[in-house]
Amino acid sequence: MSGGPPEGQRAQEQRLFIGGEWVEPAGGHYEVINPATEGVVGLAPEASREQVHAAAGAAREAFATWSRTAPEERATVLDRAASIMRRDLGAYAELAQAESGATTGTARGMQVAVSVARFQRYAKGALEPVEAGLPPQINEAGPMGKAGVVGALTVRQPVGVVTCITSYNNPWANPAGKVAPALAMGNTVLVKPAPQDPLSVYRMAAALEEAGAPPGVVNVVSGARPEVGEAAVDSGDVDMVSFTGSTAVGQRIAEVCGRDMRRQLMELGGKGAALVFEDADLDAAVAGIGTTFSFYSGQICTAPTRVIAHRAIHDALVEKLTGYIGFMKVGDPREKGTIVGPVISAAHRDRIESYVELGRKEGARVVAGGERPAGPGLDRGFYVAPTLLADCTNDMRVVREEIFGPVVVVVPFDDEEEGIALANDSDYGLLDYVWSGDVARAFRVARRLRAGGVGVNTIARNMEAPFGGFKKSGVGRDVGSYALHAYSELQSIVWPG
Repeated sequence: MSGGPPEGQRAQEQRLFIGGEWVEPAGGHYEVINPATEGVVGLAPEASREQVHAAAGAAREAFATWSRTAPEERATVLDRAASIMRRDLGAYAELAQAESGATTGTARGMQVAVSVARFQRYAKGALEPVEAGLPPQINEAGPMGKAGVVGALTVRQPVGVVTCITSYNNPWANPAGKVAPALAMGNTVLVKPAPQDPLSVYRMAAALEEAGAPPGVVNVVSGARPEVGEAAVDSGDVDMVSFTGSTAVGQRIAEVCGRDMRRQLMELGGKGAALVFEDADLDAAVAGIGTTFSFYSGQICTAPTRVIAHRAIHDALVEKLTGYIGFMKVGDPREKGTIVGPVISAAHRDRIESYVELGRKEGARVVAGGERPAGPGLDRGFYVAPTLLADCTNDMRVVREEIFGPVVVVVPFDDEEEGIALANDSDYGLLDYVWSGDVARAFRVARRLRAGGVGVNTIARNMEAPFGGFKKSGVGRDVGSYALHAYSELQSIVWPG
């Protein structure tokens, strides 16, 4: 593995990965900060615009060969990469934890281990059929020619060079969910990781290099300046952009892609509605909703952050959620028993706290949290107390806007129609949830929710089911075989029978 620095260079300085070479960044380095300790994890490279375009050019050059590589060879590379990630899982998890502030269990089980699973899945995905025959069509004689039978075949072709812009909340699983299916389909990639935790993505690139990915098939560039991401989108060598992040940034990327008709896959914001009916198992609902506080410290677009509670059980649900928060240990993510670690940065912590204060001003009642947590070890790091806001209405900004932190708002409703209307009254539509003892009603309600996915009495996901959003939550679908489809173009071939 050649991902390390050259002799004499400080160990924490990372280099760019362009065209199979570890390249010194033109813009120097910037500090990656541990959100739990505020210490320096390492120095990430700051690419120049020219280096980003060079990386896209390297991907374009490699595409000519990689796209024609046998599926079995692509599968072998992906499978080897998964084995290398599994071999080094402990070290990778430590780095991911230091960069992202994830708890130990999350860093190991939900970040690196999920990345391993995704590379394994798409090693198999590389072997999935890309051709499908269509029924022959009988044509009458006419202006288009003689009477005859016309056969047809659909073929999935790789899109080309894919820019993958990844999110900071999961520096392993999120890039793996883009890179692995893109490579499986024969694309080459330019990866631009989030500036807060890019070092893990370079380790992924090193694993792929060790696994035998040819030069230029995978390229990684990073930077704290917006110009780096802009260059990764506007390069003339890029055919598609796959982005995970905020809706506001996604809209700007879409505008650039639209000018050249580049393909897009957008996984954007969410404000998941959790409809809890009067006959729901409240303990199960609380356990599901409570993951908002614990899972990535609420920094997850799929979280059920907007609880729509039937008035008959509203007070009981709020009471149970308050009790649930009381058992959550906030602290150093490396310590055993920690459930809620830090958020990614001081700026994001301040943003979350400003939303809680806004909720107070809008008339929401702060039932739990609302103050910066105090205690041993919490004098440093970017910690936010799990916060529950009740007495909310759908016109409040804390209800309508994505906070992306351990904050849950509760809005009451009186009947099924009102509950559905409140849930759908949102700019977002990624994942919603329904809790009800009446399964028939739960499925009926689920079908009426304007969201890309709905969990019925669960927050679990089926990792072969398509993932993506309605409205401002995104464009396109991935996961399972749908990801292979997302990173391909559909071609038709016809011939006379």
